Amino acid sequence: QVQLVESGGGLVEAGGSLRLSCATSRSVSSVHMMAWHRQAPGKERELVASISGNGRTNYNDYLNGRFTISGDIAKNTVDLQMNNLKPEDTAVYYCYLYSWGLGRDFWGQGTQVTVSS
Repeated sequence: QVQLVESGGGLVEAGGSLRLSCATSRSVSSVHMMAWHRQAPGKERELVASISGNGRTNYNDYLNGRFTISGDIAKNTVDLQMNNLKPEDTAVYYCYLYSWGLGRDFWGQGTQVTVSS
């Protein structure tokens, strides 16, 4: 069974930065895309940013350039650099991977990010 292992969450003051990292427990072939989602208390899970096998990135519009996704899809790793964090960024952040070869997706267990005002 493939597991996505996240790291880098924590508590930071508003205006600070955090970097999240995600890697798979074993190699997954034919990965189409990796991404970060987040879920705040009482809200639905939402996409933060994604990166595809050809390096194309996509961001949720509300980020206004504060976050940057990077990674090596072939090595099944993805990072999320978060700058100028705001209290509304407080959420559990989940790593996501879709493999077209396996025809399914995988989710990490989530890492908590808390931004204090």
